[in-house]
Amino acid sequence: MKNDITDLTETELASETVFKGRLMHVKCDRVRLPDGCESTREYIVHPGAVVIIPVFDNGDLLLERQHRYPLHRDFIELPAGKIDPCEDDLSCAKRELEEETGYTAAEWREVTTIYPCIGYSDERLAFYLARGLAPGNHGRDHDEFLEILRVPFGEAMDWLRSGKICETKTVIGLFWLEKILDQGW
Repeated sequence: MKNDITDLTETELASETVFKGRLMHVKCDRVRLPDGCESTREYIVHPGAVVIIPVFDNGDLLLERQHRYPLHRDFIELPAGKIDPCEDDLSCAKRELEEETGYTAAEWREVTTIYPCIGYSDERLAFYLARGLAPGNHGRDHDEFLEILRVPFGEAMDWLRSGKICETKTVIGLFWLEKILDQGW
């Protein structure tokens, strides 16, 4: 059945902050729908984050193993972190790479931006490829504990296929890297 509505915009009529946390906020908005009716939308306001795909000169990847409390288990991930107020994406990527891993990168390339949870969050993830890795200084937050891993790309893809790597941003980042390496994207 064809929908005759060409403008799908929903207009905010009222907005309420239901929860305000250190990282994210939860809002409940009353909206006007395209057909003139009203409804509510509950969503998470997130500052956005960057994801770094760090590749050594020999093709190895720099990954992290980190415990994620909501799922009560460790995950193998690409380095990533939230964007601070007034911070641009690339500056955040450079900061997060060094803070979390103790490495810097000489070459940076923007890869893509994705929106992982569009049904309930405004979060966006900006992906960057980092090459020319060199040791720097890590400066992890007091409550951040992780293990740094150097993994050959083929082994990382095997981990992805077997489910050892199953965290969304890392899966997406590895598939993008595969396309970049194979097809010169």
